[in-house]
Amino acid sequence: MEQLAAIEEIKRLFAQRLRVMDTKQWHLYAGLHTDDVVSETFRLDGDDYRDIPPAKRPGAVVGNDVLAATIRDFLDGDRFVMSAHHGHNPEITLTSDTTATGIWAMEDRLWWTDGDVEQHLHGWGHYHEEYRRVGDRWLISYRNLTRLRVDHTPGFYAYRR
Repeated sequence: MEQLAAIEEIKRLFAQRLRVMDTKQWHLYAGLHTDDVVSETFRLDGDDYRDIPPAKRPGAVVGNDVLAATIRDFLDGDRFVMSAHHGHNPEITLTSDTTATGIWAMEDRLWWTDGDVEQHLHGWGHYHEEYRRVGDRWLISYRNLTRLRVDHTPGFYAYRR
């Protein structure tokens, strides 16, 4: 029963992170992650860095406050980007009483307006995550997004320049 309860808590944590991100409740975002969280979500190259510790890999974002600021700047910085993220079919494995891994199929949609032109992105892939129990809560301690496909308008990334 304890293992099932842990898995359900991790599922709720994942869903809450997506909701908090899409509704731009930035004051809650950092608190869903461990202080030392590592996110490789922003690495766009396809190189293999498995021989380097995750926190040292190119493009890694380390720390819950830094990650929250990075996500906020990406979705709610100089340009407002509306987003809708969906996570499906979780594969959660408890690796100890205080650690777990998860793989989630994902789909995301992002939109922003460039004058009169709507730019958009539609992506599919997987979140690869690790979780750690801190006190009485499960938190996200690692995340990497791998994409299978991305469709976007030609000017979608222009706002990042």
